[in-house]
Amino acid sequence: MKAKTWVVVDASVLPEVITKTLTVKRMLANREEKSSSAACRTVGISRSAFYKYRDCVFIYEEQMREQIFTVYLLLHDEAGVLSGVLHALSAADANVLTLNQSIPVDGAATVTVTFRLGNAADVPALVNALGECNGVVEVRLLSGS
Repeated sequence: MKAKTWVVVDASVLPEVITKTLTVKRMLANREEKSSSAACRTVGISRSAFYKYRDCVFIYEEQMREQIFTVYLLLHDEAGVLSGVLHALSAADANVLTLNQSIPVDGAATVTVTFRLGNAADVPALVNALGECNGVVEVRLLSGS
């Protein structure tokens, strides 16, 4: 299998079918259209053109600029603790992608949060802020891309 080669190109020099494919992908992701057929009709490309390019084109900001991180937290089993953690993530402009919480055992629950953050330099400060949240017993950065 041939390795993929990634290229960043100004959208203004791309064929119109590529930019329209990106528009269809956005429309489907945001539920602006109910089907690929309807979205393709709206932007004026064929479904075959959309299917040809859909898995090969991405908006740069979506795929390359922002980085994905995962943190592990141990939280006291008290009302509002998880809400405080989510507020701290929101204040740092982190976009929560997944959140997994265990059933509390002995008064504590583990939570794993995966989030997207635009600036990796902000992660240490965010981890510290999470550790300062009321009811957070432990916080560890598990991964970051």
